Amino acid sequence: MSDFAQTLLLTAKLATLTTLLLLLLGVPLAYWLAYARFRGKAVVEALVSLPLVLPPTVIGFYLLLAFSADSGVGRFLVHTLGLELNFTFGGILIGSLVYSLPFMVQPVQAALHNLPHSLREAAYTLGKSRLTTLWRVLLPNIRPALLSASVLTFAHTVGEFGVVLMIGGNIPGQTRVASIAIYDAAESLDYARANHYALVLVGLSFAGLLLLAAFTKRSASRLL
Repeated sequence: MSDFAQTLLLTAKLATLTTLLLLLLGVPLAYWLAYARFRGKAVVEALVSLPLVLPPTVIGFYLLLAFSADSGVGRFLVHTLGLELNFTFGGILIGSLVYSLPFMVQPVQAALHNLPHSLREAAYTLGKSRLTTLWRVLLPNIRPALLSASVLTFAHTVGEFGVVLMIGGNIPGQTRVASIAIYDAAESLDYARANHYALVLVGLSFAGLLLLAAFTKRSASRLL
C-alpha cells in the first residue's frame, strides 16, 4: 500500500472511530446537560466547550504530559495497564475525542432542549424508562441534529493538526494523518503531494456538507 493511501486510510479510521465513540459517549452527556438541573452545571458546560476556544497545541501538550510516565495518570497507564499512549494511534484517538467533544455534544444538547416537554411527559406517563424514552422517542425526533453533529465531528477530526502532532508526532502508518502529511509535504516544498492530500480533504468536507444539507432539506419537507 502506498504512503498516500495509508495516510488517508488512517485519517478515515481516526475520524470514523472518533465519531462513533462520541455518538456513544456524547449523546448521553448531551441528554444529561439538556435536562439535568444541578449546581455547577455551567462549569460542566464550560469544560465541554473548552476545546472550542483553547489552542489545539495546548490540549495536545497537556495530554502529552498526562500520558507520560512522569505523571500519576501516565504511571498508572504504563505500569498498571501496560498502555503507552504517547506517539500511538490510541493516544491520538483519545486526543481526538477530547478535541471534538463539543462538536457532538452541543448540537445534540440544543436539539434535545428545544423538544416539547410533552414528548417526555407522555412517554413517562406510559411507563417508559428514561433510556427507552431517549432511544425510542427523543432521538428519532432529532435526527437532523444527530447527523449534523456526526458530520461536524468527522470533518473536524479529519482536519485536526495541533493535537495529533503534539501527541502522535509524524509516524507513518501509526500517527501520520492527512493534515500532518500536508504540513510535512509543504515543509519539504513538495507542493504537488500536499495538493493531493488537500484536494481529498476538501472533497470529503464538501461531500459531507452536501449530505447534511440534503438530509436537512428532506427532513424539513416532511414536516410541511
